Amino acid sequence: MANEFKNLVEILEHSTEEYADERFIGTKVSGQYQWTTYGEFGEKVATFRGALAAIGVEKDDTVAVIADNSLEWAVGAYATYSLGAKYCPMYEAQQPKDWEYIISDSEAKVVLVANEEIYDVVHPLIDKLDSLERVIYFDGPAHSEDSYAAMMEHGSKNPTDAYHPEPDDLCGFIYTSGTTGKPKGVLLSHSNLMSNVNGVQELLTIGPDDVSLCFLPWAHSFGQVCELHCLLSMGASMGLAEDVTTIIENLSEVQPTLLFSVPRIFNRIYDAVHKKMAAEGGVAKMLFDRGLANSEKIRKAEEAGQSPGFLTKTMNGFYDSLVFSKIRAKFGGRLKYAFSGGAALSPEVAEFIDNLNITVYEGYGLTETSPIATCNYPGNRKIGSVGKPLPGVEISIEPVEGYPEGTGEVCVKGPNVMQGYHNLPEKTEAVLEEDGTFHTGDLGRVDEDGFLWILGRVKEQYKLENGKYVVPGPVEEQLKLSPFINQVMVEGTNKPYNVALIVVDEESLAEWARDHGIDKEEMLDHRETHRLYSEELERVGSTLKGYAKPRKFALIDEEWTPENDMLTPTLKLKRRVVMEKYGDMIEGLYDEKRGAAA
Repeated sequence: MANEFKNLVEILEHSTEEYADERFIGTKVSGQYQWTTYGEFGEKVATFRGALAAIGVEKDDTVAVIADNSLEWAVGAYATYSLGAKYCPMYEAQQPKDWEYIISDSEAKVVLVANEEIYDVVHPLIDKLDSLERVIYFDGPAHSEDSYAAMMEHGSKNPTDAYHPEPDDLCGFIYTSGTTGKPKGVLLSHSNLMSNVNGVQELLTIGPDDVSLCFLPWAHSFGQVCELHCLLSMGASMGLAEDVTTIIENLSEVQPTLLFSVPRIFNRIYDAVHKKMAAEGGVAKMLFDRGLANSEKIRKAEEAGQSPGFLTKTMNGFYDSLVFSKIRAKFGGRLKYAFSGGAALSPEVAEFIDNLNITVYEGYGLTETSPIATCNYPGNRKIGSVGKPLPGVEISIEPVEGYPEGTGEVCVKGPNVMQGYHNLPEKTEAVLEEDGTFHTGDLGRVDEDGFLWILGRVKEQYKLENGKYVVPGPVEEQLKLSPFINQVMVEGTNKPYNVALIVVDEESLAEWARDHGIDKEEMLDHRETHRLYSEELERVGSTLKGYAKPRKFALIDEEWTPENDMLTPTLKLKRRVVMEKYGDMIEGLYDEKRGAAA
């Protein structure tokens, strides 16, 4: 029977005792993963709790952190919770101006940072911000009073009992990414997060034999709650990826059974496997295609509540041992479940991963819903949907102009809904009704079986000149299935048709250009390149409605990143910023004499 936890401190105490000798967090050091057990983690948390108490951290104070995932990040979080204080995470990739704003807005007393470089930026804020008293850096030398090592030394001499928060006590802030303005501090209580943790425990069977490769940032609600808190509550382990560029290598080292990811990583897997099989060709490609078709038959039969038949199931074992097991070996060989969230996963990609005999569970939520509102789970799964509501959660659909009855804004009510936005009562009132119903801003529908389908963001929708409404997000995700498209933005507000700004996949395009005798310097403007992209848009966009397909496009080779402010730290597109930079180029696509036709 699943546990009914009341706060994060209960999770810590339960799991560090119940699973004391089991592996918890693995970090790659000197070429190999070194693991910290649950028992060791509990000891480190107790020591750091004493250290924070010694420098004056008390109930209701805020401890902020600027760091990528690390053992120290998790220790800092649970030490903070067990003092009754609030944890406020930020990203290393964020702009320093955002760090300053969040530290000030959250009234952080202490800031934990990853390294000396960030320390040198943040430490001067002590003289500027009234609330800030200390900055501690994780990689600092033991002789530095502001180092994590020195803090742990002090903490060992200052044992401090854990405080057990009430369910309604705040456990932290998570600041939204701010695609349209300054980040908003989402106030989350222990009961908010517990509704997610307890709900996942009720729906999924995960335990000490399970391990994930952890690369989703804990500064985001998806990675923090679904991976760190949920896996801690169930005794599972997580190996921390070194970097997003080493994920494939780390998969083979950690050998995960679970993969928590956003669509971008699944899209890369989809592209890589298809490229490899196309290059091999011959019998290998034939077996691969037939195996996928057989898996598709099984999945559709199961979704319809029917038996796929003895021969089909037998052939699945044949294809699995001959083809799919070799593909899964690239991901460590033990992967059973893939959890996707953060954005809509293309049905083609979800079906492909699932057809490799890696069960895909897609979910939905926002930081404001702690984050899970709905999810697919065993016995209740439809690929393409984001599943059914978590226990205790209600989903309703608010009508939106331009859409048929039953399709509209997704609204969420339940124990997972935030307490509000910090210091922003008007913004809170705009999205949160008196009865606790939260307006998500997402467009969706609920089918006859109770599954939620997300169609995009209401605020991002626009109307074409002919009166047709377009929600660009799903269109863009579909177009990114092309191996030649790295990123794309679709636009057509009050215009006769859609156009696309495409960031090319330089590796794929350069390889294609070499094969076609085209110099790299010329490839973006070459006539044959534009022919290639016209064909690709037609191929990957074949399932889109005619009015949604881009008729013209422009190619660029500058990738959009958080560093150049085109993406949020959670890799969401800042459309306003992209339009400011490339607006003239996009507008030029409507000039009949300019722009490539798709």
